[in-house]
Amino acid sequence: MSAAEEVVAEGHQTVEAVPKRAITLGYGTSLAVLAALLIVPAFAKNFIIFQMTMLLIYALAVLALNILTGGSGQFSLGQSAFYAVGAYTTAILMEHFDINYALTLPIAGVICFAVGFLFGKPALRLSGVYLALATFALATAMPQLLKLNVLEHWTGGVQGLIVTKPDAPFGIPLSQDTWFYYFTLAIVLAIYIFSVNLLRSRSGRAFMAIRDNEIAASAMGVDVALYKTLAFGVSAGITGVAGSLGAIAVQFVAPDSFTFTLAISLFLGMVVGGVGWLPGSIVGAAFIIFVPNIAEGISKGLSGAVFGVLLFLVIYLVPHGARQVALLSLNLLPRRTKD
Repeated sequence: MSAAEEVVAEGHQTVEAVPKRAITLGYGTSLAVLAALLIVPAFAKNFIIFQMTMLLIYALAVLALNILTGGSGQFSLGQSAFYAVGAYTTAILMEHFDINYALTLPIAGVICFAVGFLFGKPALRLSGVYLALATFALATAMPQLLKLNVLEHWTGGVQGLIVTKPDAPFGIPLSQDTWFYYFTLAIVLAIYIFSVNLLRSRSGRAFMAIRDNEIAASAMGVDVALYKTLAFGVSAGITGVAGSLGAIAVQFVAPDSFTFTLAISLFLGMVVGGVGWLPGSIVGAAFIIFVPNIAEGISKGLSGAVFGVLLFLVIYLVPHGARQVALLSLNLLPRRTKD
């Protein structure tokens, strides 16, 4: 372990040296959530299954942003652009080249990783609000780029592209929505496990060293330029996979579906779920999907105002998001044995 990694490990002893009861609670909660996700289609209608699929997809996109911001400390307001690239990659490959939907996911991930890595190169000179503004420009420009005449043959221009939702393979007796829900769940679980292991690896410790103190990390041997661009690439790649899944779930892609509003929603989901806490991604995704519907149910004419009030209450009461709620719940548990 390098000197920088030792500093990071020392600074995160509260994370690494987790009490046994916390570990038990974490595993128990994860298993309970997984069990609930597995049995949802057995009792839900197709619309509910579709909403749960979108919940998983947005959770994946929020997780990707969490790796970038919570892991390496870089702020991005341009995740909607990478989401769009992933969605259009899958739509074009499926509709123009008749490639199997499952094969389009890694292709979209690699393309978005390359785009994110290359974007991260010039962004190395930027940090904080200036980096956020640069990514904001990317998110704003992407819908217009997708409407260019030179790309219209592939992207469909302002009309977009219709994507065919796949049937269950091998004659499995599942509806299209149910099959794609389980397919999405499997992809999300695989990427979640990958992300957890990434942040625990040498690269993950380098991310956190840069996040905590970039100058100290550089002085202790961390290649700041490499790891900052790598974080951008990994985050963009995962976001691209989320975009691919979203295109198939919605069965349609159009430039106006990937505006700056989507980027803000993903950023909001990260904050509500807890910055730097990967399990909170699904909580943040649930907030951005279901709370607007709740606000509209309270008042259709003032749904935006109601949503703003609800968001203000959440930020005021739990400024650290779902992570704070989880820690408070853990502290309330009785200590039966000595950790």
